[in-house]
Amino acid sequence: MQERLEKLHAYMESRKLNALIITHPKNVYYFTGFLTEPHERFMGLVLVRGESPFLFVPLLDGEKAREACPAIMIYTHDDSQDALTVLQHLLPTPLSHIGVEKNHLTAKTYEALVSIVQATEAVDVGELLCNIRVAKDASEIATIKRAIWVMEESLRRTLPLISVGMTELDVVAELEYQMKKLKAQGPSFSTIVLAGEKAALPHGDPGDRVIAAGEVLLIDAGVYVDGYVSDLTRTFAVGQLGAELLDMYDTVLQANLAGIQAVRPGALIAEVDLAARAVIGDRGYGEFFINRVGHGIGLELHEAPYVHSQAAGELIPGMVFTIEPGIYDTKIGGIRIEDNVLVTKDGVEVLTSFPKELQIIG
Repeated sequence: MQERLEKLHAYMESRKLNALIITHPKNVYYFTGFLTEPHERFMGLVLVRGESPFLFVPLLDGEKAREACPAIMIYTHDDSQDALTVLQHLLPTPLSHIGVEKNHLTAKTYEALVSIVQATEAVDVGELLCNIRVAKDASEIATIKRAIWVMEESLRRTLPLISVGMTELDVVAELEYQMKKLKAQGPSFSTIVLAGEKAALPHGDPGDRVIAAGEVLLIDAGVYVDGYVSDLTRTFAVGQLGAELLDMYDTVLQANLAGIQAVRPGALIAEVDLAARAVIGDRGYGEFFINRVGHGIGLELHEAPYVHSQAAGELIPGMVFTIEPGIYDTKIGGIRIEDNVLVTKDGVEVLTSFPKELQIIG
């Protein structure tokens, strides 16, 4: 944590900022080890030049914050107080040049914060924080691997329970039960289970659709473990599939493998998307590949790098992201195969190990 905080101090010095106020809960966790969701209440990690950093949290989270961050001063506010007025009394003012997360603050909170510190300049530090977090360290990678294991084991335990006649929501319930049994903090997003033609909806909602023989079942799910996420998609055959669905599946599998093969340090991020997209396009399904090929994962389900055909920048060691090409034909169904990969100093490590060969279930 100290090394991470030192990066913030160095940035403040380089930009001559008087203070830095970090408010996104995931970024507060990254720099302090304290993880909570304050909901509508104000929370922030505050760094003032020449002073020790402190955490400003709702009173409800005060004790939890002290346990998580014994080396950081904790200040609190309760629900009867105006949080920013309390914060004002904790700060030396004026603070003419500050850094804030503009993408996270509401316009109302941003304006009030600038006003109470009497700032004449408020620099957006969103890109800085993104750049600091984009390359995962060894401890982060280990935690992501645990999250992947929990997700994959949850799926392994659920598959034998799936049968024709169950609904999509039945499968969601079984899968999320296994996640909790394996000590996940919870799903990292709303679990997606889609049968037949509904599998062609990339972000479809599971419902009372009954699983039938001769169709696909798409399962896209992930978990939180110690604040970090996993994100896995596999598409299964419920009994025997027709020739068109089999060809679609093989196409997506080859696209997935091509995307993985394109991953190496120094490669353009866009090349990963283009490699997968070329396979699908060459086999005549280009119009049905409507999503980017991947996105970064870590403390958030969707974070940098965003892997699409127009992405700028290069891959660097420590990046962790998904590779998830898909074909979505609303007439017969959809296929998506998603892995989580790590850019290493030599190439790529595929972190997910759940089999990708077409499995027949039900």
